[in-house]
Amino acid sequence: MAGFFKRLVGWWDGQSFGTLLWTKRFGHEVGRDEAGNVYYRNADDTRRWVHYAGDNDASRVPPEWYGWLHKVFKLPPTREPLPHQSWEKSHQPNLTGSDGAFFRRGSLRRADVKPAADYEAWTPE
Repeated sequence: MAGFFKRLVGWWDGQSFGTLLWTKRFGHEVGRDEAGNVYYRNADDTRRWVHYAGDNDASRVPPEWYGWLHKVFKLPPTREPLPHQSWEKSHQPNLTGSDGAFFRRGSLRRADVKPAADYEAWTPE
């Protein structure tokens, strides 16, 4: 029962029930990316959307699919692949808030930095 309720109102962990119905009725699958995300459009191509494989995080959409979703490219990458340059790095999702997040040297959040104990803790009498 909890799974049904979560699907009925939830958008944070996969598609909601409404999105599932919309996709079943009007969606035409256009393609999939290497992360397993599935991309759809409606019949007249006025709407484009993605169903994430895993967490709903927009930073998990690769640049070529991002361009197609926002109508920068008319054809999806499955029909007209985006040429990649030798200097380009592979796509990485946003790691903010995760163990892989970047912290500058000296940041107290880094595991290799120990805060200096230059104070004496106050204790009530």
